[in-house]
Amino acid sequence: MPREQFQKGLQDLQDGVLEMGSMVDRQIERALQSLVGRDIPLAEAIVRDDDEVNRTRFHLDNVCLSLLTQQAPMASDLRLIISVLSMVSELERMGDHAEGIGRIVILMQDEPLVKPLVDIPKMATEARRMLKDALDAFVQRDVNSAYAVGQADTVVDDLYDTVYHDLLEIMVRDPSTVESCTHLLWVAHNLERIADRATNIAERVVFTVTGMMPQMDVSRY
Repeated sequence: MPREQFQKGLQDLQDGVLEMGSMVDRQIERALQSLVGRDIPLAEAIVRDDDEVNRTRFHLDNVCLSLLTQQAPMASDLRLIISVLSMVSELERMGDHAEGIGRIVILMQDEPLVKPLVDIPKMATEARRMLKDALDAFVQRDVNSAYAVGQADTVVDDLYDTVYHDLLEIMVRDPSTVESCTHLLWVAHNLERIADRATNIAERVVFTVTGMMPQMDVSRY
């Protein structure tokens, strides 16, 4: 493969990651919309559309493998390809978490809310911001911005802790709410995992730039 064609393949690969990231972000957005509006048809659409996210992941996997086999990449190019293989896996799992929220909404139907939807939407907003910032850092090869994504994960973790403890108190006071509380806990857990996976993508940005695989440690800030 000529070098020019190989470089175009790398650019197409980066563009593919951004496109997949946009698809996943849209899935997360719609998942929250379906929860807030108790929109069952939208939740069902989210579940169906997860197949498209999966297909995109496998397509990008194949592009990575093709680039690896058609030309011996330089070290920086090799890091990029290896990182993308990990990033698309993380994005695919994010899509699974959004799908999971859709499935929970279908289970809930018109179930009364045991807790106002305040902290859970905040979790979704922060997780989506982390995903965007991680992908921006990837495009710009910005290590500092990548580390900032890891710092932001503490915000989502704190919100999750709040949701968890609030729902636990509700269940203790009224055991009849256990099922309803559990559904919201599952939603919060999926959002917390989405944020964790955004952090994993940010770690891969650092690896792409520096060749070192960091453990995001907010204590450095």
